[in-house]
Amino acid sequence: MIEILAIDDDRGILEVIRKALSRSGYMVTVLDDPLKLDENSLGKYQLILLDVMMPGTDGFTLCRKIRDQVDCPILFLTAKTEEKDLMEGLGIGGDDYITKPFGIGELRARVAAHIRRENREKKHAVYVGEVRFSLQERKIFCRDAEIAFTKAEYGICEFLALNRGQVFSKERILEHVFGYDGDSSDSAITEHVKNIRAKFQKFEINPIETVWGIGYRWK
Repeated sequence: MIEILAIDDDRGILEVIRKALSRSGYMVTVLDDPLKLDENSLGKYQLILLDVMMPGTDGFTLCRKIRDQVDCPILFLTAKTEEKDLMEGLGIGGDDYITKPFGIGELRARVAAHIRRENREKKHAVYVGEVRFSLQERKIFCRDAEIAFTKAEYGICEFLALNRGQVFSKERILEHVFGYDGDSSDSAITEHVKNIRAKFQKFEINPIETVWGIGYRWK
């Protein structure tokens, strides 16, 4: 199920968003305080709705903070309609605006359009930070240079990257990459991750993080 995060200090608006998008089949998480945001969970969302004018941390500031951590569309909710404000939001990584007050139909239509576009793009290529996945060719590139991964290494990277931020045990990775009937073991996953890191190290990046006692996640 597609997961959406909505952040707004107005609980009434959040409830409207939650009900409207839930009826469209989305799983919606709402936050009325950006300081409550768990940045480690950002990778599970396919779209983020972000209010611009909030006390403490405004939407533009939060967008700057999280943009490098997520690749999903970020849509601003705002009463600001001046061109300079719109340009600022788009310039820092926002993908679109929904102007307050908005209708339920417009909200659903804009969200659906961005989800469709995101799904179309991910059929061919996915960008996760500096790393590009060519899904059809099953190849990985960093700064336009191809990295030679084995089939298993690619499978591990793709699985973790497409679920960025989520922690997976070795058993879960093993099941996804090799299937229930695979001959590999947990220790093989450890060795594969070691080799993956060595190859990424040539580009001075290390996107796979070890979460001790649990497993691995793509940062």
